[in-house]
Amino acid sequence: MTPPKPTETQTATLAEIAREAGVSAPTVSKVLNGRADVAPATRTRVEELLRAYGYRRRRAEASRSPLIDLVFHELESAWAMEVIRGVENVARDAGLSVVLSESAGRLTPGRTWADQVAARRPHGVVLVLSGLDESQRALLLSRSIPFVVMDPAGDPGPDVPSIGATNWQGGLAATRHLVELGHRRIGAISGPSRMMCSRARVDGYRAALETAGLPVDQALIKAGDFHHDAGYRLGLELLRMPDRPTAVFTGNDLQALGLYEAARELGLRIPEDVSIVGFDDLPVARWVGPPLTTVRQPLTEMAEAAARLVLEMGRAEEATTATRVELATSLVVRSSTAAPATA
Repeated sequence: MTPPKPTETQTATLAEIAREAGVSAPTVSKVLNGRADVAPATRTRVEELLRAYGYRRRRAEASRSPLIDLVFHELESAWAMEVIRGVENVARDAGLSVVLSESAGRLTPGRTWADQVAARRPHGVVLVLSGLDESQRALLLSRSIPFVVMDPAGDPGPDVPSIGATNWQGGLAATRHLVELGHRRIGAISGPSRMMCSRARVDGYRAALETAGLPVDQALIKAGDFHHDAGYRLGLELLRMPDRPTAVFTGNDLQALGLYEAARELGLRIPEDVSIVGFDDLPVARWVGPPLTTVRQPLTEMAEAAARLVLEMGRAEEATTATRVELATSLVVRSSTAAPATA
């Protein structure tokens, strides 16, 4: 069966959707509540109609479990712990618990995840560096389950609430700091080019060089993946160059730590032989030797803002206008940067 084409004003009751699908109203209700005792073909037919009619359960009808769903595309670093802490702070104050899941490196969770969320009926969903496809968005909207994307990997779109940071400004501040110290040959190890935050940081790096009248040497820009091993591997490439950079800006602290290891292996001193700036200001940045100069990204505060926003959306009687919030980054100067050694 092909569902009717939706229009901007088209609405339907559960009874009308049930009649259109050729099932009972309780069956439609089971689909809405994520019950497992519905045949797959029937579930698909009902979901298509719910999506086609743009059906949204009224807030008052949407009974919720005392949960916030927190979804990571990867869950394996101290970065994630800062985010978990922020969401947990807000959830605890609201008397809620946090359900944690990971999409195994994919930037969009799998279909089974969306079904599980519909069955759990949480107060809201916070997605970290992830997004939703159209069918997943429609499923959550039809159940009146609000969602917010934190630090979106790509452009979330004008109708998706999101919380981010001033990544471009952070990249600019990091590189400008190195320029002001007197460095003229400055390398960069970015994160994945598919991630908006990574591209913005490198754009800030480029802007700082161009503003200072320095050339942007593409050979000095390496594309990493935000992991320690990439910082080590690409750091070796940069530091083994005949005309190696005297300073390197890394897209995050984990890659900076990999670069520390590369420098030690090559017998280079930090900051005497190479200055290093990271991004995030994870707790470990203060503990390494020498302590790392880095751009502070307020991860815990970003996570708190995302959790508060999703709860506010859940309390609203009607759908609210999408919100885009960017929290400020700031440069934290420690001992890993200094003026370049004179000839």
